[in-house]
Amino acid sequence: MEARSLILSPWMQPHGVVSWQAAVVLVVDQKVDVLEVYSSTVASAGNRYEGRAPLVIDTPAVVRLKKQVRMHKDGVKFSRSNILTRDQCKCCYCGRKFPPKMLNYDHVVPRVQGGKTTFENVVSSCFSCNLQKGGRTPAQAKMKMHYQPYRPTALSGARPMLLDLSRAPKEWMPYVDPTYGTQTG
Repeated sequence: MEARSLILSPWMQPHGVVSWQAAVVLVVDQKVDVLEVYSSTVASAGNRYEGRAPLVIDTPAVVRLKKQVRMHKDGVKFSRSNILTRDQCKCCYCGRKFPPKMLNYDHVVPRVQGGKTTFENVVSSCFSCNLQKGGRTPAQAKMKMHYQPYRPTALSGARPMLLDLSRAPKEWMPYVDPTYGTQTG
């Protein structure tokens, strides 16, 4: 697997994942601080005619933004990640909290009944409840909603990273897994 770099917000919250090349550009542009590196390095070509040696940089594994990235102009952008953040990774129907990969989003008024894909009509749902609800409204399926969907004006900085931690590099673990380092063996 090609090396990727984890980007953290200035407040040390996971912000995103980029290619190692994009992370190197951020390092050179001095937009990030490097917190963790891989055991490999990358080098520029240099220029022997001008007497410039190649620039050698450790491949960044984890970087932290120096400044907060500007938010979306029109408020919070609709996305699966933002739905999960708004709903705190809880199923709207059973009320239980799940890891992000164990949730999908569900149209309260199904699309087959004219429902739209908007913040006001989409909720987080576990697979079991989503299957039980099917193409019906919660009332038709006789299912209780634990919260009502709404359009958020802002979201907390702690967005769920949709990562498979079993495949995440060890360099990322202190930043993405709150239980890392607490296991006893």
